Amino acid sequence: MACNMEDKVKEIKNCEDIEKSIRKKFHKTIWSRFTKAIKEYQLIQEGDKIAVCISGGKDSMLMAKLFQELQRHRGIPFEVAFLVMDPGYTVENRQLIERNAALMNIPLNIFGTNIFNAVVNIEKSPCYLCARMRRGHLYKNAQDLGCNKIALGHHFDDVIETILMGMLYGGQVQTMMPKLHSTNFSGMQLIRPLYLIREADILHWRDYNNLCFLQCACRFTEKLSDKTYSALSKRLEIKRLIQQLRVTNPYVESNIFRSVENVTLDTVIAYKKKGVTHHFLDSYDEVDIVGEE
Repeated sequence: MACNMEDKVKEIKNCEDIEKSIRKKFHKTIWSRFTKAIKEYQLIQEGDKIAVCISGGKDSMLMAKLFQELQRHRGIPFEVAFLVMDPGYTVENRQLIERNAALMNIPLNIFGTNIFNAVVNIEKSPCYLCARMRRGHLYKNAQDLGCNKIALGHHFDDVIETILMGMLYGGQVQTMMPKLHSTNFSGMQLIRPLYLIREADILHWRDYNNLCFLQCACRFTEKLSDKTYSALSKRLEIKRLIQQLRVTNPYVESNIFRSVENVTLDTVIAYKKKGVTHHFLDSYDEVDIVGEE
């Protein structure tokens, strides 16, 4: 959504209206799905201190407001710190993040890095390298703030797109998990509280409140035309594929999601568990043979 923040100032609702929209208009599509994910996947425990990681985009800014609402209206005692990593934003982009945070009453903890400069001339997989570097900085700064978890703003559509990308381009069946233990930062976990929220509903919330957020603001995509970026983006390709499939199957998104909840190992040729590959032939002759009638 291309927008000029200055042009929208008079249209933007105040913070109370934005919060009310979460509780009322978007209660079913956003709030209920947020709390369902937290309960179903046990994302928050009593005494947690969670670094809510804000990139400046629609997903992370909504997530910050949802955490504030959760603290106000639910009985789980936990702390939050709203963490922003500046990887080398332009002055205008950083100001947009700060203005949105002020408008939405989100107190920011901002720290700077030089990630954009480090990856801008990388030709092979710059986005992958950037994401890994970002994650490491977020873990470290969250840990320095006394946090035991970081929360990222990946939503339902990110999850199902990841499943299809793994199958079609990676030759593997895997998903984006709702929570993970960090392998490099002892005692730290990553959680994804927007796991069950649809991107269309996040966009609806943004537009209903006349809000303007950052999209991808990295140096790499700044150098590309929209057409070139679209051609390079496998995720965008998968997103369009799902849209096409939805024309003939309106349940395609939920079916993709449920496919990784309903894995039947008896019908899988091979799978990995903690890095060890298990093949169906390993135990093929050990099972009872049931004849066909």
